[in-house]
Amino acid sequence: MKNNQIGIYVHIPFCKQKCYYCDFVSYCNKNDLIEKYIQAVKKEIQLQEIKSEIVTIYIGGGTPSYIEAKYIKEILEEIKNKNISKEAEITIEVNPGTVTLEKLKEYKNCGINRLSIGLQSTQDNLLKMIGRIHNYEQFLETYKMARKVGFKNINVDLMLGLPGQKISDLKESLEKVLELQPEHISVYSLIVEENTPIASKIEKNELILPEEELERNMYWYVKNTLELNGFHHYEISNFARKGFESKHNLDCWNQKDYIGFGVASHSYIDSVRYSNTESLEKYVENIESGLPENNRTVHEVQNEVDKKKEYMLLGLRKIDGIKISEFKNMFGDNPIYLYRNELSKLSDEGLIEIDEDVIKLTNKGIDLANLVWEEFV
Repeated sequence: MKNNQIGIYVHIPFCKQKCYYCDFVSYCNKNDLIEKYIQAVKKEIQLQEIKSEIVTIYIGGGTPSYIEAKYIKEILEEIKNKNISKEAEITIEVNPGTVTLEKLKEYKNCGINRLSIGLQSTQDNLLKMIGRIHNYEQFLETYKMARKVGFKNINVDLMLGLPGQKISDLKESLEKVLELQPEHISVYSLIVEENTPIASKIEKNELILPEEELERNMYWYVKNTLELNGFHHYEISNFARKGFESKHNLDCWNQKDYIGFGVASHSYIDSVRYSNTESLEKYVENIESGLPENNRTVHEVQNEVDKKKEYMLLGLRKIDGIKISEFKNMFGDNPIYLYRNELSKLSDEGLIEIDEDVIKLTNKGIDLANLVWEEFV
């Protein structure tokens, strides 16, 4: 992807109910603001000058499928007034329990070509325990409707390391999902964030997290099973059939530019990283006044040193690692020489391997990836 291409992220912060582990900016009691919010997002898109070609659009949340499909259509129509590629990958996150056949048809008709369905587990008791609003049956119904409507690129989200989750639960979830033959599977470990309902339940010993070793065993079970079933493990948490890797996410890990629209969304343009306010009311008010810049907080203006380090950090999220030749092309430096101390330390600890043109994580490095990334913070 050349530098004259860009990705777009749109944040839809509304939910039917907040999951117990969620600390994203989302609201389940502000439905009266949906209409106003959508108009503000459309106006923010209008006000933003985009000279680059838009090659990916990702609509996330919250639960984008919770709101009426006409709003999603309106937002996409606004984006299409800009310079958008005919081959653009357009993804929307959907949750079972918030989708109808009509909604899916509307998504398909307005150009969405990739769905990401939040399943998390096929065990209803585990879904209930983490505050999901759906059961496995509803997920199946959603998945089958999506295929019926003609979606040919579907991701399914699974979680591991859930309180009370056993390897046999995970095995069953994987088997059932593999039977459906999705193109992409994302597998995330539960991260317990402060001030979430799940954190307080764990603190009170109402819920017990699995031992770290069991969680790592779960991860390797998933990795091995999916690879044996023809999936390419291309990023720490992501597996895809050949050619179905998420372009939007890959571009972020390859340090490409992206613009975020909506409350709490993040952008990375020309080495500047900024985000929008987390206040729904303030966001709408500033956009209505024609002052989108008042919503923004700049977090980082990268210099060349920062940029190189971040390229290493993001690149080492990818299972295939970093191409030394690509680093040289981008920055004119040899990373092997530039980061000789860090790389030598990581190599001695058995966390990375360096092959002719590639620096990548070892199996041990995949388990201890945070230690690797810390070297480049």
